[in-house]
Amino acid sequence: METETYMRFVLTLLFVLALIGVLAWLARRVGFGNRVARAGGSHRRLTVSEVRVIDGKRRLVLVRRDEVEHLVLLGPQKDLLVESGIPVPQPADEEVKQISFKQQMTTKLATVSGSKRKRAKTSASGAKA
Repeated sequence: METETYMRFVLTLLFVLALIGVLAWLARRVGFGNRVARAGGSHRRLTVSEVRVIDGKRRLVLVRRDEVEHLVLLGPQKDLLVESGIPVPQPADEEVKQISFKQQMTTKLATVSGSKRKRAKTSASGAKA
């Protein structure tokens, strides 16, 4: 009985370690392993705006320097500058888009709630008659 318990323990331990290894490999393959640490600070000239995983070995990185962005493809053998001098989108444009989206949603919600009120009034007046 004692040997069987030890064997069960060892097999369970090996299974858990194998499961951790598979999950670590999968996380690295998907791209969770190479996150950029963002340190707080006042004004930094160089930032990584976005990172996209192409496959297990290559990543597409958007780097911002002095209000200009550069698109770089990073790989195991060499790195490639895909595009340089991309102007940074202005935050005012994004805010305008967000406001217009909010206005559109508010208008749609007002229209939907208004039509529900009209239906409720007509059904209430129909029930009284």
